[in-house]
Amino acid sequence: MFRKQSLNMLMVALMLVGATVVAQSETFMTRHTRDAVVSRQATMAGHMPSAQVMQVDVVLPLSDQAGLDAFLKLLYDPNSPSYRQFLTPKEFTALYGPSQQDYDATVRYLELHGLTVVGGSRDGMDIQVRGPVSAIESAFHVTMNNYQHPTENRMFYGPDREPTTDLPFALWHVSGMDNYSIPHSRLVSKADYAMAHGIPVEQVVTHATTGSGPSASFLGSDMRAAYYGGTLTGAGQSLGLLEYYGTDLSDLSTYYANVHQTNTVPVTILSTDGTSTSCVYSSGCDDTEQTLDMTQALGMAPGLASLVMYVGSTDTAMISAMTTHSPLPQTIGCSWGWTPADPSTLDPYFQKMSAQGQNFFAASGDSKTWSRRVEAWPADDDYVVAVGGTDLVTASAGGAWKSETAWVDSGGGISPDKIAIPSWQKLAGVINSTNKGSTTYRNGPDVSANANFSFYVCADQTTCTANSYGGTSFAAPMWAGYMALVNQQLVADGYKPLGFINPYIYAENITSQYATDFHDVTSGCAGTYCAVKGYDLVTGWGSPNGAGLLNELVTLK
Repeated sequence: MFRKQSLNMLMVALMLVGATVVAQSETFMTRHTRDAVVSRQATMAGHMPSAQVMQVDVVLPLSDQAGLDAFLKLLYDPNSPSYRQFLTPKEFTALYGPSQQDYDATVRYLELHGLTVVGGSRDGMDIQVRGPVSAIESAFHVTMNNYQHPTENRMFYGPDREPTTDLPFALWHVSGMDNYSIPHSRLVSKADYAMAHGIPVEQVVTHATTGSGPSASFLGSDMRAAYYGGTLTGAGQSLGLLEYYGTDLSDLSTYYANVHQTNTVPVTILSTDGTSTSCVYSSGCDDTEQTLDMTQALGMAPGLASLVMYVGSTDTAMISAMTTHSPLPQTIGCSWGWTPADPSTLDPYFQKMSAQGQNFFAASGDSKTWSRRVEAWPADDDYVVAVGGTDLVTASAGGAWKSETAWVDSGGGISPDKIAIPSWQKLAGVINSTNKGSTTYRNGPDVSANANFSFYVCADQTTCTANSYGGTSFAAPMWAGYMALVNQQLVADGYKPLGFINPYIYAENITSQYATDFHDVTSGCAGTYCAVKGYDLVTGWGSPNGAGLLNELVTLK
């Protein structure tokens, strides 16, 4: 009864202001219409069926962007009393999130237009709704059409114009309004690489001659030995993985059984928006990426308190859950790439992660130099740690680091999304004529780790493979696991987790401390750029130099 009365009151209010509301419809603070639609490069193929059911995620804006910007500067300033005084999700909402009044008004508006709320929260800054296309069109004043994709042999759907609402305030974004860009994993098979380059598979170079796995392939535990080599295990820490599909945990069990190891970390597969958590190859679902993400993260941090796979169909739904879930994942790996209609879409969430002491490690890609054609997102966001690829050689099976060169396909370069260069890349000594970086836009990657075709992988309920897969998708979860070790030590010493690491590592690496912290990769090229002494646009600062980097980060208390 109360909801019905509230809806009636809203309808009366809308009727009273009448034409004024329509004339002053509020636009969103982000873009939604694809360039191909605006330029008419994409040929319209008809209107979406009005009764077809859609699910979208409506995101509300921050209430005090200027205040948050100021807070983040102080939060990472060692001379500030706010230094590393991270917020809880509830505290963030109270200070910078949407008001309860605006959140409730948005819910009422969406329901008035025939949409059903199926998820989201005020702390997550989002409202997930489901309903027919006709309701989507009514709520957002658009026409939903089908279009021929200009560069891919498929159709996509999307709005014909920028959405607006009749609310008295602007909203931030609506995710799920189109499927122009289909997310793909940063994973490459050796067979596909050989075909793309017109060479026999056996000519694809791999240095997996000292791994502990079958055919001398590398295991997650080998990466731990090479890049860390200590006794910390990530105990007490929670690690998150962003995944667009679920998984079959039997593949993880097969991996551990085959390599004669045991996993003791509880794994949770969490659907953030109703997306299925199951992934069975016989039904057309490939869980190679999802399984290797787990083996690399668990290999680096085998004693985690929990590993949660956040599964969803929309980016905002997954990221929103990662910023509100309990326990809060302090370190997160993302091995997927996609092209959003607006590269600022996730900025409020990435800034929220920084405010809450979380790190988001994103694979930089496997197609060499970043460009508008070779998507960099989300690795080129300035609140993300972009992870590039290397070619690693170890001293022995399960042994220490021996040498490392740049991986030939490591993604990197200058932000094609024209994201402004962050303050920590403006430091003297970072960008120079040798690395050919930009002094205007964000450069990447920030760090790197092994990405060559040298791993042992089990997936899809089929035979496991050795030395067949590579990609920066292996490197990102490795770094997420490494960060769990750092945070474990900090907590053991009575301190809070470190938080977003880029401001620290850039400031440290322009000093003599660099050689202790990182393996500086100085040979090898990928596309336009080559690895050079110091920072470069292929491997960033390089890979972790054992416990040296960890010990240095732990001193930043």
